[in-house]
Amino acid sequence: MAGDLSAEVLIGLLLPGRHSLLVRQRRAGLIVSRVRLIATTLAILTPLWIVVDILVFAWPLWGWLTALRLVTSMAFVAVAIGLHQTDDVGSALRGLAVLQAIPTLFFMASLALLNQYPHDGIAGTMAAGYEFLPYVMVVGLSVFPITLLEGALFSAPMLLAMLSSALASYSTLPFNSFIGAIWLLLLLAIASTVAGMSQLHFMTALVNQSAHDLLTRAYTRRNGEELLDLMFIACSRADRPISVAFFDLDNFKSVNDLYGHEEGDRTLRVAAEMLRGELRRNDLLIRWGGEEFLVVMPFTDCDGAAVALRRLCATGLGNRPDGRRQTASVGIAERAADGVESWQLLVERADRRMYVAKQRGKDQMVTCRDDVFACDGTPAPGVE
Repeated sequence: MAGDLSAEVLIGLLLPGRHSLLVRQRRAGLIVSRVRLIATTLAILTPLWIVVDILVFAWPLWGWLTALRLVTSMAFVAVAIGLHQTDDVGSALRGLAVLQAIPTLFFMASLALLNQYPHDGIAGTMAAGYEFLPYVMVVGLSVFPITLLEGALFSAPMLLAMLSSALASYSTLPFNSFIGAIWLLLLLAIASTVAGMSQLHFMTALVNQSAHDLLTRAYTRRNGEELLDLMFIACSRADRPISVAFFDLDNFKSVNDLYGHEEGDRTLRVAAEMLRGELRRNDLLIRWGGEEFLVVMPFTDCDGAAVALRRLCATGLGNRPDGRRQTASVGIAERAADGVESWQLLVERADRRMYVAKQRGKDQMVTCRDDVFACDGTPAPGVE
């Protein structure tokens, strides 16, 4: 786990909100599915223990415990049914918080009930067993891909509940044993959090590896379309702009034909690096086809996209094997300016403008207003 921990990866394991959109989406789905699975399991297991309570405890204690277990089981059922698949990590973590809150409240309520009645023999042993619930719930955190901060926050309620039980004189453990129990719970919380961080690291590496094109390190088209769909929906709901730019490397086929595919691959890698160098943190670079790239710029209007991409277009996308500048034909489209209601139509508009730039002589850019610019930023020949 530690061999490939860059500073960026390490920060992502320590703090939430530092992952790519695709990793956040996958993490949200995994958390939700495991919350629902655990909630369903606990909804079934919790009432099964009623039989033991009836056999061990006297009335009315077992009656109160039965009612508490039934209410708790219904709460787990509500989580299992009410929590739906989501791409939002915040919603998924709130579901996990509710899942943790239910047994925490059960723990406090059950100890308060048990403290009201004397116990001896097997009843005393079973009453003491209720105090082990925090260990079970803290260990359960190990199945979730969580950060260090999230592990600390989700472990804290059980630690506080156990401390509160001692302050309220609900615990049956002597003081020395109780200190040891708290220490053990803290160690388990740390171990579970590290296990969750390990899951998060593995999941992040797996998602990033499968999501990126091996040659250019741009997003693959399949994953890029998925991310573009999410971004387009988010910008549409917030009534914010989102721009896409379609890049097609000029005369790329001649590189492969004259210098071989190895030089062609090098040209593609350099072009992708040049494109990535101009992108912001939230922008996407997608390899759309052989020598075609799509740049997605959320919260950027047409003019902002054109300004950013003109700088890149003017410097070029690296050099060809013969030393000449590698150029591209570029088409830009923007959701609001083009009045489109789907990302497919947005990409289609950008693609169409790219072809206009190609037909007008290449090394040109066509903007949302169908203005044509040479890549030095001046109007293209023949354009008023």
